[in-house]
Amino acid sequence: MITDEAGRVLAIAKAGPGNHQIRVDMARSNIHSAVHEALRSAALQVKDIAVAWFGLAGADREADYRILRPIVAELGFAQSEIVCDTMIALRAGTTRPYGVVSICGTGTNCAGVNPHGEVYQCGGFGYAYGDFGGGSELAVEAFRSVIRAWEGRTAPTLLTDLVLAKLQYDSVAQLFHHSLDTQLRIPPDLAPLVFTAASGGDAIARQILKKQGEELGISAKAVIQKLEMQHEVFDLVLAGSVLTKGASSFLHPYIAEQVAGVAPGCQLRILDVDPVVGAVFLAMEKDGISLTDAIYANIAQVSHV
Repeated sequence: MITDEAGRVLAIAKAGPGNHQIRVDMARSNIHSAVHEALRSAALQVKDIAVAWFGLAGADREADYRILRPIVAELGFAQSEIVCDTMIALRAGTTRPYGVVSICGTGTNCAGVNPHGEVYQCGGFGYAYGDFGGGSELAVEAFRSVIRAWEGRTAPTLLTDLVLAKLQYDSVAQLFHHSLDTQLRIPPDLAPLVFTAASGGDAIARQILKKQGEELGISAKAVIQKLEMQHEVFDLVLAGSVLTKGASSFLHPYIAEQVAGVAPGCQLRILDVDPVVGAVFLAMEKDGISLTDAIYANIAQVSHV
């Protein structure tokens, strides 16, 4: 996304995944493609850009930045910055330059910035490193709940019929044996079925979502405490498809409950614009521009997800 100093959008361009952890050459090609397409669309050159700000998936550790800095440097911007995509989602969802963001999409992540500019990230590296949930793991929870109910370890669940229909099996026995024989990779698109079952009153699905909400809240609480924001007034921005497109009543109350005890001035905000907006805001602030209501309004006109 390219804007002028008033927040008027001049061009938006899209390419494929930009996560170098999937493949470095793919990330480089897609990042460069999106930039060059946007510049062409706006009839601008690299030298015309005051600040370029990149919020990139997988930009978590110094080891990642050693890979990403040369990719961005090749573009030739006079002034550029790279942050994790969590940080642009945070800035896109609040009018303050500080706050906390909780992301739950394919995976989960949580990060924050305090009023002093200190940054802390909690999670983002998967179940073995302390996380729980996200679409991929909720899909696994749906699948294993069907197996557990079939074996008699738990009560019956609405997930059984939903999963069988989605994966096109006639019975759980067929699902069980064929999946073992073929080493089935559980598809992440089973995750929405947990919300469907929960909406139908299924206790097992609701328990899964309760745990997901609590875990997201625990991560947010950890960020708040690490950054000593307990007495601040700030937004907890909720981003990612599971939090913004799912049935919020099954997750948001548990997040709120976790953070309310440590930060009564924290308010939940659902991200309703594309996270790239946060990159624009951060670039503007880097360039010394004070963000006004008019700037927010100009960008919001074309950036709602």
